[in-house]
Amino acid sequence: MSRFFGETAVPGEFAPVRFRPACAEDAERIALLHADSWRRHYRGAYADSFLDGDVEADRSAVWSARFAGPANSVTVVAESGDRLVGFVHVVLDEDPIWGSLVDNLHIAHDQRRTGHGTYLLGCASRAVAERATGNGMYLWVLKQNTAAQQFYRANGATCAEAALVPPPGGDPTRLKGTPSCLRMAWTDVATPRG
Repeated sequence: MSRFFGETAVPGEFAPVRFRPACAEDAERIALLHADSWRRHYRGAYADSFLDGDVEADRSAVWSARFAGPANSVTVVAESGDRLVGFVHVVLDEDPIWGSLVDNLHIAHDQRRTGHGTYLLGCASRAVAERATGNGMYLWVLKQNTAAQQFYRANGATCAEAALVPPPGGDPTRLKGTPSCLRMAWTDVATPRG
C-alpha cells in the first residue's frame, strides 16, 4: 500500500504536502482537526452545546480507541511541514452490500480546494482495491453539506439514499432536531478520480 504515499507540490503559497499512513502518535492532531471540521460544517445538525463543548474530548476518545485496537481499517494523513492538513479513514468491508466505509475525510479549512481531499479519497479507493474483498465504497454526508456532496459527485459518487443522522456517541442530545444524511456510493473503487 505504500506505493501511493509520497509528497506532492501544491501551486501557490502552500508548502509541499506529504501523505503517509497514520499512527497512534497522530491521534490527538487528527482529533483536533476532526473537531474543527465538525464545528465549521456540522452546525445546525449537531447541537451547539456539543460542538462548543466536549467535541474535542469526544473525538480524542474515538481516535485513541481506533489506534489502540485498529480494526480492518486504513487512515492516511496529509502533512505540510509539521502541520496536519487533512486525513481520511476508511473501514474495509464494513457493509456486505455497499462495501468499505469512508468514515472520515477532513481537510483543514485553509487547505480546501487544493486537491488534498481528492488525493486522500484516491488513497482510500486504492486501499479498498488492495485490501478489501469487494470493490464498492461509500460514505455518509450531511444533507445540509452541499459543498461536500458536489465534491463527492465530482469524484464519481452517486447519491444512493437518505437516512437520519445517528447521534455522535449514541447520545441524542448531541443532535439538533432530526438532521438527514445521504449515502454517497461508488460501485467500483476505480471510479474516484484521486
